[in-house]
Amino acid sequence: RFVLGDEFCRDVLSLSDEQLAGDNLLEAVGFTREQIEEANDYIVGRMTIEGAPHLREEHYAVFDCANRCGRYGTRYIEAMAHVRIMAAAQPFLSGAISKTINLPDDASVGDVAAVYEAGAASMLKALALYRDGSKLSQPLAATVLGDDFEDFDDLDEGPAAAELDPKQALDEVERIIRSLPREDARVLARKLVGLQRGEREPLPSRRPGFAQKAKVGGHTIYLHTGEFEDARLGEIFISMSKDGAAFRSLMNCFAIAVSIGLQHGVPLEAYVDSFLFTKFEPNGIVTGNDRIHMATSIIDYVFRELAVSYLGRSDLAHLGSVDLSSTSTAEDEDEAGAWPAPEPEPLPLPAPDPREYVLTPIAGGSNGHGAPEGNGAASPVADPTPEAPSAAAAAAPAVASATAISQTTARHYGFEGDPCPECGQMMMVRNGTCLKCMSCGSTSGCS
Repeated sequence: RFVLGDEFCRDVLSLSDEQLAGDNLLEAVGFTREQIEEANDYIVGRMTIEGAPHLREEHYAVFDCANRCGRYGTRYIEAMAHVRIMAAAQPFLSGAISKTINLPDDASVGDVAAVYEAGAASMLKALALYRDGSKLSQPLAATVLGDDFEDFDDLDEGPAAAELDPKQALDEVERIIRSLPREDARVLARKLVGLQRGEREPLPSRRPGFAQKAKVGGHTIYLHTGEFEDARLGEIFISMSKDGAAFRSLMNCFAIAVSIGLQHGVPLEAYVDSFLFTKFEPNGIVTGNDRIHMATSIIDYVFRELAVSYLGRSDLAHLGSVDLSSTSTAEDEDEAGAWPAPEPEPLPLPAPDPREYVLTPIAGGSNGHGAPEGNGAASPVADPTPEAPSAAAAAAPAVASATAISQTTARHYGFEGDPCPECGQMMMVRNGTCLKCMSCGSTSGCS
């Protein structure tokens, strides 16, 4: 078209505008697919020497390349030939050889393993493999359309703008996922595919979870959870004990809204980041929970508990993980770091040892009236020797050392030493011109 011109095609070849806009002008003129391929082979070439006249087949190996050549080529240098030629040159080189071993597109994992095993047996220092077609944008692609090229002709016969039904597409995806042989593969495939907008993932009728009772600022709260089959959080229920009907209804509706979001694909991390450190009454000390001891509100406590239990966010808890199994011991918990190490206590003063004292005579001893006692011998008087220090004096440096370590740790974290006005923790750090509590998140007057 661009060589002959549109006027020539319309006037001489009698082609319409639709035929001129088509992909193949030769087919519009009347040539068949076989005739077009023969013309291409004659003009462009077959891109291979296989089948060339005046060339014997036993000489083909001289012209072999790393990959198959063209649409008609079937020969290529095998991978082990690359390994053998590298093994022949390796003893004469101090470093590795920068040589890529090309593999065909149908190479398997076993073929790759065999190449590496052969390279190790040949004492090669490095190997570089590349499988044809493994990249979407490789400069040289030996894989071209072969016999399947004719299958694309059927695509032009259908409607040009056929709309894809989303429901049929989802049904086909679900069918493919269910056909996977392993359960973990099916779970991973569902995570990769994800949920469509507005699609809800149903919970099983009988589902596991936990129930946690705690008190936040003296107000009793019951938290119930429900999980999917893969142990992900799917729903929550929040029940208050003695609060008003309006407050209980609001908390119930809030739990339902969060549950609907979880079942429609909203990640739990988004809820935790949004509602953590939310501050309103009731708040304060939390009792009944082994790991959370302070919360700025009921919502803050709920999402702290969910983050610790389902996301492994130990940084939001006030204690480390505690093993509640019947086989755990106190030594196991101490090794796991669940409980804080107690501060060293000063050692008690021991009873005085008579051996620490030496009896020294005092010349001119008397009985209090100026006269010598008995036969005039000196009376023994206990005189402590300065060379024998007491145990209390030895324990004092250990206590001072532990106190210095605690002070150094506090300075390392930036604690100012002031108590928090909200929770009472001694974890206030400098935040601009004010102080901020690292336990509950409150400030001393400015945000």
